[in-house]
Amino acid sequence: MSSSDDDTPLVKMNGRSSGGQSDVKVNGAADTNGHVDPGVSIRFGPVQKDEDVEMNDANGASASKRKARSSANQAQSYAEPESSEEDEPLSKRRRTSVKHEDPETDDDVPLALNGRKLPKASETAIGEESDSDVPIERKLAAEKKKIQVKGEKDADPSAQATKSAASGKKQANGVKKEPASAKQTLKQVKAEPKSAQSTPAKKNAKATALKKEESEEAEEPEEEEYRWWEDPTKGDGTIKWTTLEHNGVVFPPPYEPLPKHVKMKYDGIPVDLHPEAEEVAGFFGSMLNSTQHTENPTFQKNFFADFKEILKKTGGAKDQKGNKVDIKEFSKCDFQPIFQYYDAQRQEKKALPPAEKKRLKAEKDAQEAPYMYCMWDGRKQKVGNFRVEPPSLFRGRGEHPKTGRVKARVQPEQITINIGKEARVPPPPEGHKWKEVKHDQEGTWLAMWQENINGNYKYVMLAANSDVKGQSDYKKFEKARELKKHIARIRKDYQKNLKHELMVERQKATAVYLIDQFALRAGNEKGEDEAETVGCCSLKYENVTLKPPNKVIFDFLGKDSIRFYDEVEVDPQVFKNLKIFKKPPKKEGDEIFDRLTTSALNKHLSQYMPGLTAKVFRTYNASHTMSELLKSMHATGNNAEKVKAYNDANRKVAILCNHKRTVGAAHAHQMEKMSERIKGQRYQKWRLKQMMLDLDPSLKKKKGAQFFELDEDIDKEWIKEHQAFLIEEQAQKIKKKFEKDNEKLLAEGEKEMKASELETRLEAVKELEKKFNKENKTGKVEAEGRSPTVEKLEASITKLQQRIENMELQAQDKEDNKEVALGTSKINYIDPRLTVVFSKKFKVPIEKFFSKSLREKFEWAIKSVDENWEF
Repeated sequence: MSSSDDDTPLVKMNGRSSGGQSDVKVNGAADTNGHVDPGVSIRFGPVQKDEDVEMNDANGASASKRKARSSANQAQSYAEPESSEEDEPLSKRRRTSVKHEDPETDDDVPLALNGRKLPKASETAIGEESDSDVPIERKLAAEKKKIQVKGEKDADPSAQATKSAASGKKQANGVKKEPASAKQTLKQVKAEPKSAQSTPAKKNAKATALKKEESEEAEEPEEEEYRWWEDPTKGDGTIKWTTLEHNGVVFPPPYEPLPKHVKMKYDGIPVDLHPEAEEVAGFFGSMLNSTQHTENPTFQKNFFADFKEILKKTGGAKDQKGNKVDIKEFSKCDFQPIFQYYDAQRQEKKALPPAEKKRLKAEKDAQEAPYMYCMWDGRKQKVGNFRVEPPSLFRGRGEHPKTGRVKARVQPEQITINIGKEARVPPPPEGHKWKEVKHDQEGTWLAMWQENINGNYKYVMLAANSDVKGQSDYKKFEKARELKKHIARIRKDYQKNLKHELMVERQKATAVYLIDQFALRAGNEKGEDEAETVGCCSLKYENVTLKPPNKVIFDFLGKDSIRFYDEVEVDPQVFKNLKIFKKPPKKEGDEIFDRLTTSALNKHLSQYMPGLTAKVFRTYNASHTMSELLKSMHATGNNAEKVKAYNDANRKVAILCNHKRTVGAAHAHQMEKMSERIKGQRYQKWRLKQMMLDLDPSLKKKKGAQFFELDEDIDKEWIKEHQAFLIEEQAQKIKKKFEKDNEKLLAEGEKEMKASELETRLEAVKELEKKFNKENKTGKVEAEGRSPTVEKLEASITKLQQRIENMELQAQDKEDNKEVALGTSKINYIDPRLTVVFSKKFKVPIEKFFSKSLREKFEWAIKSVDENWEF
C-alpha cells in the first residue's frame, strides 16, 4: 500500500482474496503435506470439542488434507496452487461502517498534532514467575525474548562477516555436499551402537563391500540416487516439468442400493426412496455412532435441507403401498435400520481372517497400481492422492457452518487433466469425457476439479516424498533461514512505527508485531458463503478484549474454524494502539485493522525480503527457537530420556507458536491404561524379589525387610484383578498363535491342527491360574525358570526397573503433551534438519522422531546435514 492511500478509507470488501489464510493446504498437497495441525492456541479458555484435531501423516505419520479457501465465483486458474494473496483494487478494500471523525483516530490528522503527547513504548518485559499455577506460556515468554535478542545479534551483518571469516569450513547454502560415491542409505544414517563399532579388519571388509556396491551401482546408472538438494537452483524457474505422463485418477465405486428389507423410516413407517436419495440417507445413517456430528444441530439442519432438495428432485418418498410420504420433520426420520445394516457389514469385514484381508488388499493394490506413479521428466514419481473423493457428508473442522452438507459425486466431466503434449491422455470411464485436457508446465498438479461445498479446487499432486514436494519443503525452510538476516531490521522498524503519525502505518506495525510475537496468522476476509474464520488482519472488535495495564485477550475462530483463545501481555504501545483501534464509534462487527488487508501487509513485508509473507514468521520463529534450544541442550541417559529431552524442547516451540489442541476424550483412559501397565511391572518386580527369598531366605536380613515389601498402592484386591487379566491375556495370545499357525499350514497346502491341540496349549493357562491361587494362599512365590539363581533374578530386576523408568518417562511425556500438538511443530514448522542434527549429535536413531513415511518425505534433510549444521 503506497503512502498516497493513507488518507483514503478502505472500502469494505464482499470477499477478500480467495486464496484464503496464508497457511492454506490444498487437498493433501499443502506446502508440507504434513499433520497437521490445527494451528490453535487455547491457553486459558476451554473449548467445547470432543476430539483432538491432529494430522496424521499417511502411513502412520501425521498428514492432513486441507483445502485452499476460494469463493464459488473465483476465476479458474491452472497455475500452481499457492496461498499467496493478490493485491485488491482500492474499490474492493474494506472500510468500517462509520466514517472516522475523531482527530485521534482519523489518519488525516497526524497523531502527534492532535494535542496529546504519545508515551514512549518500552520493551516488553515478562519475567519468570514462581507461582506454579502460572501457565507455562508465560514462564517461557522471558526465554523467548532472550532467544529473539540473540537471534537479532546473530543476524547482524558485521557479526555474520566475522563469523564467516572465522569459520573456514562453511557449508554452501546450509547443505553439506558429498561426493557421489559416498551414497548413504537411510540405514547408514542410523547411529551405530558402540558395541557394533568395527575392528580394522571389519572396516576393511566393509570398505571392500562398499566399493563392490559402488561398482555395481555404476553399472546401473538408472538406479543412481537423485540428490536434488545438492543443486539448490533446480526448480527455481517457472517451468516445473518438460515431460509428464500419468494414468489419471481412480473413481469411487458406484452406489450399491440397500437390500429391500433395509429401509429408512419416517414417523415409524418404512419408506421407499430413489437410489440417489437412498444413498444420501445412507450417508447419515451409516455414521450414527459419530454422535459429535449426527447430534450437532448445524450438521442435522444442513443435512436435512440437502436431503429434502434431493427428495424433491427424485420424486420424494413412498410407503409400501405406493402412497407419497411427505418428509417434513427431521425428528421423525429414523435411520437406525440403515445404521444396523452398515454396522453389520463393518463388523463382518473386521472379522475376516487375516489371509482374506491380505488377499482383498492385494487385489485393490493391483487395481490401483497404474495410478500410483507418474513419469515426471523421465523420472518415476509417486502420486499422492490419485483417488477422487467419494460422495459423503461434509464434516469440516471446528465449528464449520457448512458441516452436514452433501458432498456430491464427482463426475469425469468436472475433471481437468494436466499432462505432457506428447503423452497419451488417460481415457475417461466409458460413456464419459474429461472437462478439459491441459499442458500446464507451470503447475505441479496432475488433475483438478471443483467441489460443491465451498467451491474449492481440489488437486491431484505428487506424494510428500517426491522430488517436487521435497524441493517445495526445502525452499520453505530456506526462506525461513533467509529471514534471520532481516529479522532485526524488521523488528526495529515495527517498534518504531508503533508510534507512527499515520494510522495505516501504525496498524501495519501493530499487525506485524502480533504476527511475529504471538504467531497469529495473517487472516483473510471471507465471502458470505464461507466459514467466518479470523486472522490478525481481519480481527473484529469483539475478538479483542483489553485488560489494563497491558494484557490482551484474543478469542476468535481461527483457521479450520478452530477456536483460538489466548491471554497475553503486550508492549505498552501495542496496548495503546489496540485501544485506539477500538475507539468509538467502532462497535461489534467492525474490524480492528480497518486500514489494512493481508495483501497490503504481505506487499509491505516483501520490501524487506523477496517472497516474505506473514506465514514465513511462523516457520522462522519455530525453527530458530528450536535451534537455540538445541544449542544449549545436553541430552544424557538412554534413548527414552533423550527423546523426552527433544520432546520437551519441541513442546516449548509448540507452546510459543500456539500449536495447541484440545485434550482428547480418550486421553484419561489411555493414561489410566499406561498407569496400570506400570503398576503391573512393579508387581512383577515384587514377585522376582519374593523368588530371591525363596532361594535364599537370609536375604531378608541382609537387604532389609523393606526391600521385599509391596508398594503401598498395590493391595490384595488389585493383585487378584491383575492376575485375572494376565490369565486372560495369555489365553488370548495362545488362541491367536493357534489361528496364525493354522493359516500358515493352509497356505502351505497342509492340514489344519485339530481343536484338541488348542486345548493342550491352553493347559499352560490353567497352570498359571493354579500358581497364582497358591501364591495368594501361602503368600510365597516359588522361583521360576531354568536353574534360577539370586544373581539371575537380580539382573532381571535391574532390567525390569529400567523398563519401568522408561514407561514412566513415556507416561509423563504423554501427560505433558495432552494439550500440545507436537506433530504440527515437528512436521510443518521446525526445519527437519534440526531433528536430524539432534539425532546425530546425541546418537538417537532417526526412527525415534520420524515414521517411515516422514523419513521418506524428509530424506533430503536426513542425507544433507551432519551434527554441526546450524539453522
